[in-house]
Amino acid sequence: MKLSIAPALLEKIPGFKVGIITYENIIVGASPQMIKGRLQLYQESVAIDLETSPLTEFRKGITEWRSIFKQLGVDPSKYRPSHEALLRRIGKRQFLTTIHSAADINNFFSIQYGIPIGIYDRDKLTGDLQLRLGEEHETYEGLNNRTIDASGKLVTVDQNGPFGSPYVDSKETAVTEETTSAIQVVYLLPSMETDEANQLLEAMSNMFTQVNGGVAKQSIIQ
Repeated sequence: MKLSIAPALLEKIPGFKVGIITYENIIVGASPQMIKGRLQLYQESVAIDLETSPLTEFRKGITEWRSIFKQLGVDPSKYRPSHEALLRRIGKRQFLTTIHSAADINNFFSIQYGIPIGIYDRDKLTGDLQLRLGEEHETYEGLNNRTIDASGKLVTVDQNGPFGSPYVDSKETAVTEETTSAIQVVYLLPSMETDEANQLLEAMSNMFTQVNGGVAKQSIIQ
């Protein structure tokens, strides 16, 4: 299973790149107390910081990803990048509740590094993957229980159509406690150097496998 970026997308967003991490033989379950505690403490710390610092100053990734959405013709105030939506919730002290070990760690990475990150059940995907702009009339059911109009939005697609986005992911391909193989798409900042991106992916995959077991492989697509 390969992932590519559509040439038209690279023309619109120079320097656009994503990280992909594949996990095999993982065991997803309730998050250990260490993860729950770390997530709670980090959210409390972020909420305190946001009391005195504007959101756009708190995370470089907020400004850069809002700019990406605008370059694609998507209003970032109407369709917020997923990491911004999480941080806004935390700023209101609407803290994230635990889901399971894979989703909790994914959310922790997203707010810690200030970038959108999607994680998907590999066995629910078909064929090779591509990042591109959604076509007219393409839709999918989002994790927010809404029908998402993918037209003109940045989406990750498989043979069956869109299933992921830095806005909101598909319910159909979500990781569950039955998942044993997963793919994580890390929407990196275009300004991020390759060496820094590789270090970030390595840190993420190491923490993920420490909790969920299995083995990980990572690469950068650009």
